[in-house]
Amino acid sequence: MKKISIINACTDLGVNVDGAALGAQILTKDLNSNNISNTYTVMQKSEKQTVDLKNLATKKETINDFVKEFNSLLLKMHELHFENKMDENEINLYNKKMQNLVLAVKALDTKCEKRNMESIDKFNEELYNIVSSVLDKNEFPLTVGGDHIIAIASSLASIKKYKNLGIIWFDSHGDFNTYSTSVTGNLHGLPLAVATNYEKNILSPFHDGVFYNPKNTVIVGGRDIDPWEWGNIIDAGVTVFSTKDIQNLGTEAVCKKAFEIASSGTNGVHISFDLDLIDPKVAPGVSVPAENGINLEQTYALVDEIVKYANIIKSADLVEFNPIFDKNHVTENIAKNILNKWVEFLG
Repeated sequence: MKKISIINACTDLGVNVDGAALGAQILTKDLNSNNISNTYTVMQKSEKQTVDLKNLATKKETINDFVKEFNSLLLKMHELHFENKMDENEINLYNKKMQNLVLAVKALDTKCEKRNMESIDKFNEELYNIVSSVLDKNEFPLTVGGDHIIAIASSLASIKKYKNLGIIWFDSHGDFNTYSTSVTGNLHGLPLAVATNYEKNILSPFHDGVFYNPKNTVIVGGRDIDPWEWGNIIDAGVTVFSTKDIQNLGTEAVCKKAFEIASSGTNGVHISFDLDLIDPKVAPGVSVPAENGINLEQTYALVDEIVKYANIIKSADLVEFNPIFDKNHVTENIAKNILNKWVEFLG
């Protein structure tokens, strides 16, 4: 069994909400195991560019009108689970309509675009180099965030080492926006699109290796995915299992299928686990909560299923713990339980 290196990725540059930068060191300070070889820490070094949402030039009602149109198009054109596949003409029409709406919103308000990009690139380059050094020592990198932007560095460092990996993204969000489809400017909504090279233009200048194949890419727990983001997911060929799939099919069946897809023809799998997969009534300490998530029993069942695939998991992330929004340390304790399980079985 490989030794595990813990890497604290302390940043919230990817999201407009503060607090996730504080999460990693809280979660890892009491980790104590013979399996842990080293602990590294990457700190956010620059001030965050933020947007005062109360003083935007665009009226909130105007943007809401566009969002309603997005949702209307989404409901008309396909269902969440994609039982009825859209043909090529429908996909092209969907993408065109969504893109036109996104461009219209961007034209209304350009203040939210590409926030903190240079700082994120510098942070992720440092993180990328640390993860690469851990892999070069033949150790298992367990990266603890921080917001989900850190997964660009951790996942790309891993695939550079192993050449051909699949990726499983446990998250209520798809994180599959591109710069052109992102309205909010929160770059933590792009990392999976970057890791698969669907977003080819930004956020990976430090990486000189291959990217993840979308056909070996799986989102587990998706339930809060932007309508215009769905077009990217369909176009790329990424597989999505929703929260409802987990509830209906069970954690074992969903994990089995997810790992089959991610490992098919690859040298292993990178996993990235966002705590907002869990229902915010159970785990409130996250930056961007999404209603109707999995419960505590399902969470731990999912973690138990994940470690069954330890022999093919090459690297892992746990992200988006935000202590500012936690209540009575409940999210902290859940996250620590997950980390302790991973430290025991991964590597």
